[in-house]
Amino acid sequence: MSQFGHASAVYWTGQHNATNLWNSRYTWRCGCPISSRHNNALSFKGSDSLGHRVSNAYTIRTRPMKNVQPLQVVCMDYPRPELESTVNYLEAAYLSSSFRTSPRPDKPLKVVIAGAGLAGLSTAKYLADAGHKPILLEARDVLGGKVAAWKDDDGDWYETGLHIFFGAYPNVQNLFGELGLNDRLQWKEHSMIFAMPNKPGEFSRFDFLDILPAPLNGIWAILKNNEMLTWPEKIKFAIGLLPAMVGGQAYVEAQDGLTVKDWMKKQGVPDRVTTEVFIAMSKALNFINPDELSMQCILIALNRFLQEKHGSKMAFLDGNPPERLCLPIVDHIQSLGGEVRLNSRIQKIELNKDGTVKNFLLKNGNVIEGDVYVFATPVDILKLLLPEDWKEVPYFRKLEKLVGVPVINVHIWFDRKLRNTYDHLLFSRSHLLSVYADMSVTCKEYYDPHRSMLELVFAPAEEWISKSDQEIIDATMKELAKLFPDEISADQSKAKILKYHVVKTPRSVYKTVPDCEPCRPLQRSPVEGFYLAGDYTKQKYLASMEGAVLSGKFCAQAIVQVSRLSEPLNPKELVREDIAARGLLP
Repeated sequence: MSQFGHASAVYWTGQHNATNLWNSRYTWRCGCPISSRHNNALSFKGSDSLGHRVSNAYTIRTRPMKNVQPLQVVCMDYPRPELESTVNYLEAAYLSSSFRTSPRPDKPLKVVIAGAGLAGLSTAKYLADAGHKPILLEARDVLGGKVAAWKDDDGDWYETGLHIFFGAYPNVQNLFGELGLNDRLQWKEHSMIFAMPNKPGEFSRFDFLDILPAPLNGIWAILKNNEMLTWPEKIKFAIGLLPAMVGGQAYVEAQDGLTVKDWMKKQGVPDRVTTEVFIAMSKALNFINPDELSMQCILIALNRFLQEKHGSKMAFLDGNPPERLCLPIVDHIQSLGGEVRLNSRIQKIELNKDGTVKNFLLKNGNVIEGDVYVFATPVDILKLLLPEDWKEVPYFRKLEKLVGVPVINVHIWFDRKLRNTYDHLLFSRSHLLSVYADMSVTCKEYYDPHRSMLELVFAPAEEWISKSDQEIIDATMKELAKLFPDEISADQSKAKILKYHVVKTPRSVYKTVPDCEPCRPLQRSPVEGFYLAGDYTKQKYLASMEGAVLSGKFCAQAIVQVSRLSEPLNPKELVREDIAARGLLP
């Protein structure tokens, strides 16, 4: 693991030679002229070799110093962390291998799956690995669901959301490895960086030391940060967390009935801890504030981040998700005989007389039949298409409490390169914005040496989802003027907007409010041959990309297990299973 430090904005005086952050296999050189007299070359380094410190820099700051020439925002990827030895990674790898090594079915099931987001893609991928024939139907003309993206007329991409891949995402990390895509993740330094509202333009950092194991690296990061929390606040917060650390998963799940705000009060944690840290974390995790979010969500994240050395380490995808992540999954599915069909919107789930699924009727009039059916859409779409005969079944009736949360993703292209930023995810701590990143720095495909493109999550968005794009941009610019006081003003008298895209999702991930955990369904429904996948279904990673992928694996696992039970075993297989059941096989 690299021990090199990292800065976002590097300033130095004088004229210097170009600095190359290199990789032995390939180099991304991006010339970055700052003035007619100063030039610098920049390269993104890959995920499998150490980067080089910018040795000429004598000082690192986040804002310009007087009479000092700003050179550039330095972007440097870090090596992929060692994830393979963690318990969660090994469990995820074992589950993945179970599909590849399971006995091939005598008659592969034709499984019709609605929704080509990560949950649907995961379900189809692992069913194909197990020898079945998935038919994946996507309503739109783009893959990805909540990770979808589109290309505008200028060839620039804009996305549904700002997506971060954590080290604590074992099933996602396994998926990348299984498809040979590990080099498409751009790992950043192990830090969490928060803007300082009371000091416009400045940031406070939690830096995790690589030489320390978990949870010591996390404890060190918290103790070393004296800008956001005082020592008495840290101590009271640590005491408040003790029951969670001692009680484990059982305690975490029992906190589902409390909001973050109520839990903090119950544990005697000062209100300022919530204000300084957990407003930002709540909005980043579920796009809502601590007075709404279930404490279970926060504790699950803290558990992963504190118990796994690289759990909170972040990576950006090196380009747009539909092509860089979703398309390779589709290629894998199709290589094993599966199908993926775009522009296939479902109009109705048609039933047999016994209440089981007869077929999916599409908007275009086509009828799709299969042996098994899966709904891998957001829960709100499922509820709209739920057959009347099913609505009073307790399994489906409980879904009423699960509601998608609105969120807005904003992209703004500026006429210049912004300096007051990092090659990292940033917590804005704004009352309107959640997290943001300069994607012209953090992402290879979006890299631009001359102009910045900020991607920002506008949340909570419930009061803004119906407002015009211009109103949202105007409000965003007012917040950005606080984050970039020397470079951005609300009236654009400083940096000017070249263009923008606003992507509204009225119903995104399910809203993780108190007492919704008992309403989350298992992937296998009580209707024979009908299954669910999606981050709202039962799995331990809640509303996240990891939760979506894991739900797909659980859905595929349930289908494979049921299909195995319905297949007669030959005598040799019966003997083998009997021996295995007695524990006589490894």
